[in-house]
Amino acid sequence: MCTDGRGLGVPKKERERGNKHREEQNQPTPTLTTSNVVCYMATRVIPPRILRNLRYNTATKPLKSVHPPLSPSLSPSPCLPPPTSTVLRPAATPDLNFHDVEKLFSHVRTTALLRSAAVLHATAVEPFVDFGSWLLRSNLVNVPGLRELIFATVRATFYDHFCAGEDAPTAASKIQELNHAGLRGMLVYGVEDALDNDACDRNFRGFLRTIDVSRSLPPSSVSFVIVKITAICPMSLLERMSDLLRWQHKDPSFSLPWKQDCFPIFSESSPLYHTRTRPEPLTPEEERDLELAMQRFLELCQKCAQSNIPLLVDAEHTSVQPAIDYFTYSSAIVNNKDDNAIVYGTIQTYLKDAKERLLLTVKAAEKMGIPMGFKLVRGAYMSSETKLAESLGYRSPIHDTIDDTHECFNDCSSFMLEKIANGPGGVVLATHNVESGKLAAAKAHELGIGKVNHKLEFAQLHGMSEALSFGLSNAGFQVSKYMPFGPVETVMPYLLRRAEENRGLLAASGFDRQLMRKELGRRLKSAVF
Repeated sequence: MCTDGRGLGVPKKERERGNKHREEQNQPTPTLTTSNVVCYMATRVIPPRILRNLRYNTATKPLKSVHPPLSPSLSPSPCLPPPTSTVLRPAATPDLNFHDVEKLFSHVRTTALLRSAAVLHATAVEPFVDFGSWLLRSNLVNVPGLRELIFATVRATFYDHFCAGEDAPTAASKIQELNHAGLRGMLVYGVEDALDNDACDRNFRGFLRTIDVSRSLPPSSVSFVIVKITAICPMSLLERMSDLLRWQHKDPSFSLPWKQDCFPIFSESSPLYHTRTRPEPLTPEEERDLELAMQRFLELCQKCAQSNIPLLVDAEHTSVQPAIDYFTYSSAIVNNKDDNAIVYGTIQTYLKDAKERLLLTVKAAEKMGIPMGFKLVRGAYMSSETKLAESLGYRSPIHDTIDDTHECFNDCSSFMLEKIANGPGGVVLATHNVESGKLAAAKAHELGIGKVNHKLEFAQLHGMSEALSFGLSNAGFQVSKYMPFGPVETVMPYLLRRAEENRGLLAASGFDRQLMRKELGRRLKSAVF
């Protein structure tokens, strides 16, 4: 049975099984609700009377060693605060220490830690998720006065927790705070799908500003700039291109005159059911739109190459992913040179064909002498992918069990770690799963990758998995936070889509909540006694 955003129409056992699978996927998303929930949760953790008198030493971690910078040292923008010094970390070790909560959260102010605990508690309650999603989709947001109240509440609570700010300079300030605590930032201009060239041009200018702001930050504080191809190329064109690419995979004699050199996009196990009949060639207008989209993307790639900041392309659902991979791989062939991978792609390992596609692409890149970088994630479109496949009479392209997804992510991580230990390229291990973090850290230490940190980056979403982020950082690895920014109205579609696709992981944030409660209790005890 199909389900809407609230899970109606699905038997309880099916929902529980779906939530269990979703809770370990790697792209959780904030869920929005009202501020009184946060106030209530906050006072449940520490009484206001005690909180008012609570003081805590928030000194940062000791400075020990330097990591090589990824971005040039440029004068900061006058709109940004003075740059902080880059935090030095010890050599990487295989041990992740989550027992010393004082050290783990040493940089976090008590008020910030309290708010984080309250927000994570609220987002773990499904009725709050449902209510927040309903409210922000309802006509109430169009009522004058009420709209401003709703957005102000969202901005002051959940938006501020999960997002980096309403503009790039504000996001840059948060990145500098993170950098002072030993973490880095991935700037993400939080726009969604573009429907026409005007929207693509607006989004393109936003991505250009993101690169400019990244260049102005202290060296090594920004690890990547993120781009969404769906924001700079019309969605209808991406769907048409994906159909044509799938049909060519079925029939190699099928000619695509616009297609440039590219790594393999499909494997033998890749789902092709989206394209059921032979598609018509691109029209002259569509070819012009494709040329415009390629020009936008290539300009972004070139600007990142000049700034020595890698550009990471986000993955989307399988109906448009072939076209996104085409943009990524054809541009990587042009821009990735020597040992420097400027353009990174994304592999969603909850897909059954993920490992096979990764191996084929890496093999092709090695044959051409092109260094290739990848971000590995579990995935963010499980429910929609499964619904689409079922509607067309096919099995889901998603792994049948969460254990299969874990195994695929860990196998792909191990494969990429071995590749970058012995050759060019790079990998971003974007995971909120503690066991995957431990396995990858041990493997990296075994291979000696801790001493070539520019090839390896761990990553988590801003506002999520703080314990894992700081645990990896304390162990000597480079760790980034995925930081979407933009006006509340602009980022809202992104937040709502992520909320629906990943509500399970928000409910599974118990590990972080438990450690936060433990540290809040320790600080409370220290203040009282």
